Amino acid sequence: MSTVRAIRQTLAALGLALGLGAASAAIPIEHWVHPSGTRVYLVNSPAIPMVDVQMDFDGGSRREPTERAGLANATAGQLSGGVAAYEGQPARDENALAAAWVDLGAQFDASAGSDRFSVQLRSLSDPAILPRAVALAAQQLARPTWPEAVWRRDRERSVAALREALNRPSTVASQAFGRAVYGDHPYGRFATPDTLGAIGVDDMRSFYRRHVTACRAQVVMVGAVDRAGAERIVDALVRAIAPNGCAELPPVAEVKPLAAPTEQRLPMAAAQAQVLMGQPGIKRDDPDFFPLLVGNHILGGSGFTSRLTQEVREKRGLTYGVYSYFSPGRHAGAFQIGLSTRPDQADEAVRVVRETLARYVSDGPSEAELQAAKDYLVNGFALRFDSNRKLLDNVVNIAWNGLPLDYLDTWTQRVRALSVDEVRRAMQRVVHPDRLATVIVGGK
Repeated sequence: MSTVRAIRQTLAALGLALGLGAASAAIPIEHWVHPSGTRVYLVNSPAIPMVDVQMDFDGGSRREPTERAGLANATAGQLSGGVAAYEGQPARDENALAAAWVDLGAQFDASAGSDRFSVQLRSLSDPAILPRAVALAAQQLARPTWPEAVWRRDRERSVAALREALNRPSTVASQAFGRAVYGDHPYGRFATPDTLGAIGVDDMRSFYRRHVTACRAQVVMVGAVDRAGAERIVDALVRAIAPNGCAELPPVAEVKPLAAPTEQRLPMAAAQAQVLMGQPGIKRDDPDFFPLLVGNHILGGSGFTSRLTQEVREKRGLTYGVYSYFSPGRHAGAFQIGLSTRPDQADEAVRVVRETLARYVSDGPSEAELQAAKDYLVNGFALRFDSNRKLLDNVVNIAWNGLPLDYLDTWTQRVRALSVDEVRRAMQRVVHPDRLATVIVGGK
């Protein structure tokens, strides 16, 4: 049997195992709390001989000191710099560590976003491989060495990449928009050459020990592993970070709503002007999440059929593409509209977007638009978790945001039940066209 055919058959088996072909089938999520306080979520899916593990902590960029913006991401990146000896395993520099993962055919990654610090492990479930992969992941969590030379090299690369990115209109627009929407909230902070230069390996050690703690961790596992096997994996990973303790974390202030519209025009030599418009939107636990999801799909989230595309591109030819989205998090993430256009057309494009948005928020969608959006979202729902990785992402979303364990089972019903009035009311509550932050980068 060819490799491609085998992959297709195992993916099909995964669909059957999880009931992807039946709208009423349940995703079997097991949940328990480890004695350390770590919350564990498991989907046992034996169809593919693979296990995906993700560990999340309250250690995203919102927890960084202002003068060391970029610290969370730097800390995550330096976890691969090398490890000291741990539980019978030898010390490894970054090259030996990378080679060890290659030898196992497994993967270990660390990353940091606005809200969370995450580590991911992917391994075959083969009993000759998985325990060794877990042991190596535990060593990487327990004994990172934070080599000074590795950090100096990587910091130099990061600063060079940042300086290059700041010559691109899209980067300049994104950062200006973030500051305009979030003000002094951590969501509106960005790493700079100066803040990266202020970060030392001691800062990374301290940040890691303070935030990578078992008491506030969550572990999500998807794949060919049962409850007993999952408990062994969690025990090993929790033991690795147990010495970090459980320091109390201070609260983070909420994002302040905009009191008035703002507009920034930043000249830059570019063939296209980058336009971003928006304001603070919603937190992920907002009760209107579903009406806003569908409402935004109609406004600017559905590609060529969206209201914004019809008005800005199809009718007037002002752009090749325009989009809108909500980015909810632990705090109110931005509601954002974006497009690129010729600099001499930027004013007209902004005017059309504002008028289209105001009309849509005032009137809401038509019945036909709402039904088309429901059909598209419901019919494409199974594609949201047609692989281990996608299913893991969905269960992580449930765990991190405290959603009901049957969230995926009821998703299509909640979308189908929405009315025009519900969508209109939610958009009117959250989106205020008279208080948009507008950033235009490009042109004279």
